[in-house]
Amino acid sequence: MTKPLGVILAGGLATRMGGGDKGLLQIGGRSLLSHVVDRLAPQVEGLALNANGDPERFRDLGLPVVSDSIEGYAGPLAGVLAGLDWAHSQGADRIVTAAADTPFFPCDLVACLCQAAEGQGYPLVLATTPRRADEELKSGGGRGVNRHPTFGLWPVALRDDLRTSLNDGLRKVVLWTDRHNGREALFSAEPFDPFFNVNTPEDLALAEKLLEQA
Repeated sequence: MTKPLGVILAGGLATRMGGGDKGLLQIGGRSLLSHVVDRLAPQVEGLALNANGDPERFRDLGLPVVSDSIEGYAGPLAGVLAGLDWAHSQGADRIVTAAADTPFFPCDLVACLCQAAEGQGYPLVLATTPRRADEELKSGGGRGVNRHPTFGLWPVALRDDLRTSLNDGLRKVVLWTDRHNGREALFSAEPFDPFFNVNTPEDLALAEKLLEQA
């Protein structure tokens, strides 16, 4: 495979939206997930959806659905592991993940992540954007950047290490990526942060407006 496989992470609890599947909420008359699929599919060799519960609710997407193998809600790293296990079954050596509630991520996401991984023993890269001076620090990003831990390049070779870490109680993405000398790929945040995600009803309304600029 010349390109990584892609995995859309849709296993979140969506507590700030009152529960349910955020990815099935609509902007522009289409689900957030449909927008994410349209952006990611051309960039990868193949695509799967990480989600828990009845997979039939995603049947219209026509994608394989892989569920978490770690008991309980273990966060995005559990989704990454599910994606890595699926990729291993497909004979792939790496995946790129994207969040189901983030419809405007860059169309060159995969290319930039792969470029940043050149020379690494294990390709492991997280997406970042510049952090404004007045912006609250997110996801442990230093040096004036925010890391976006659901958008990354992940090596299948480290899937058993990740499984062990999750079973030992690790939940924070950047703790695991830092442990393995993960790198960062910087993306522009103009005219708005492309990793803007929908967490609240207000965010959904804003996404509807941003759709015109995306």
